[in-house]
Amino acid sequence: MLLKVGDYAPAFSLPDADMARVDLASYRGGRHVVLFFYPKDGTPGCTMEATDFSDHEEDFGRQDCVLFGISRDECLKHAEFRDREGIGTGLLSDTEGIVCKQYGVWQAREVDGHRKFGIVRSTFVIDKSGVIRHALYNVNYKGHALEVLRLVKELNS
Repeated sequence: MLLKVGDYAPAFSLPDADMARVDLASYRGGRHVVLFFYPKDGTPGCTMEATDFSDHEEDFGRQDCVLFGISRDECLKHAEFRDREGIGTGLLSDTEGIVCKQYGVWQAREVDGHRKFGIVRSTFVIDKSGVIRHALYNVNYKGHALEVLRLVKELNS
């Protein structure tokens, strides 16, 4: 089931690259949250997306917004990816895929005549009250971080 604008963002608690728990509910009432789901640490598109968001992290911070990237990679792999690429953005580990399913990004697709499941690159802009203001599925990573920053700025205007 896909989430849509106006839905409450499903609550979750996931470990980050340093195995510290991040609880989405702790941001309610305080900051906007951008969640970007990506398929895999270290692949070219995912690296470009994560580093692009990371490069604009201060701009998001000035908009009272925190960023988190989510994939099914384990914490240690996230830490290696973060350190190798200089990513400042929090990377959360959803190894069981529970949050991916809650947000509707775990989807089937045809690959060489076989049905395979994977993460569809997607981004959610969640306002301070925990409501999804933008649910962007199947996004292209090129220029995506700046487009999302523009959407976050609109929340504050």
